[in-house]
Amino acid sequence: MSILNLDLGLRSYPIYIDSGLLDNAALFTTHIRAKRVCIVTNTVVAPLYLDKIKAQLSAFELDEIILPDGEAEKSLANFELIMSHLLANEHGRDTTLIALGGGVIGDITGFAAACYQRGIDFIQVPTTVLSQVDSSVGGKTAVNHPLGKNMIGAFYQPKAVIIDINSLVTLPVREFNAGMAEVIKYGILGDYDFFVWLENNIALIKAGDKNTLTTMIEKCCQCKADIVANDETETGVRALLNLGHTFGHAIEAEQGYGNWLHGEAVATGMVLAAKLAVAMNLLEVSDLCRIETLIKAFDLPLVAPKNMGFDDFIRHMRRDKKNIGGKLRFIVPTAIGKSEIRDDIIPEILQQIL
Repeated sequence: MSILNLDLGLRSYPIYIDSGLLDNAALFTTHIRAKRVCIVTNTVVAPLYLDKIKAQLSAFELDEIILPDGEAEKSLANFELIMSHLLANEHGRDTTLIALGGGVIGDITGFAAACYQRGIDFIQVPTTVLSQVDSSVGGKTAVNHPLGKNMIGAFYQPKAVIIDINSLVTLPVREFNAGMAEVIKYGILGDYDFFVWLENNIALIKAGDKNTLTTMIEKCCQCKADIVANDETETGVRALLNLGHTFGHAIEAEQGYGNWLHGEAVATGMVLAAKLAVAMNLLEVSDLCRIETLIKAFDLPLVAPKNMGFDDFIRHMRRDKKNIGGKLRFIVPTAIGKSEIRDDIIPEILQQIL
């Protein structure tokens, strides 16, 4: 078993990565300080893994919340549903929430944990590529609003992240590929060698080879842990992790949450960010081609929706959380393995690539 540590002083926590961890009761009990546990999951994950988790927690007083599946469910309405359940069942400040599922479940459960009685413990048990390599690590929690993605939330760290590689076996191919966008992101923004490793291991990754997937997930989690340890609340370098997200979040909000998967929108967003960098003479065309080739290898989209124009993108991007002083800020790659935050984008160039 691989154990990484996210070093945040008193808020530090371990990230466990291995096969079969959903059967390891000790991992769960080590991080639960009282007798009450509430598991939050969804209608897709619950039939697969809820009973397995409950079997490891038989010594605790358990209940569960099962939400519908999909990005559209990361809503204020479901946040209120979780709050109402916890209140109606008289959960106290010593309750531990367990987020069992993908990024939607992890985000909304973490936000509920941050808010309920001003903060209770929670554990991340991510079951998708996207959540295992990205959203479960780092303490970003949120719900969506019709006017913007992840605009209502908090920085709130879990007590542990438990990543069972075996849960990826049941993941639909489209969901798996969408998660790969966040994997590719790490290579583009700051690790050339990892990008090359991904280019050389496409077949093994797509075949679900466990050793290859374990190496891949460890690398992504370590990269994110290192960045978050230096910038927990995204005042500096952590913003680089938003590569592709300024464009991607605009696509998700405009198209309706869930019509484009988050990773699909991020994949297209990274291509647009690379094209922006090429137009600004910051990135070689050959690097753009390599980025597009790797993204395409996982059947991810390279082109924005045909029904979205420049004005549609701008309307959403003006609400982006990275903006400062009314200026749009973009993460752009300057080479494979290097990226920058820029707020000097000429509108004509932006209009050209959109």
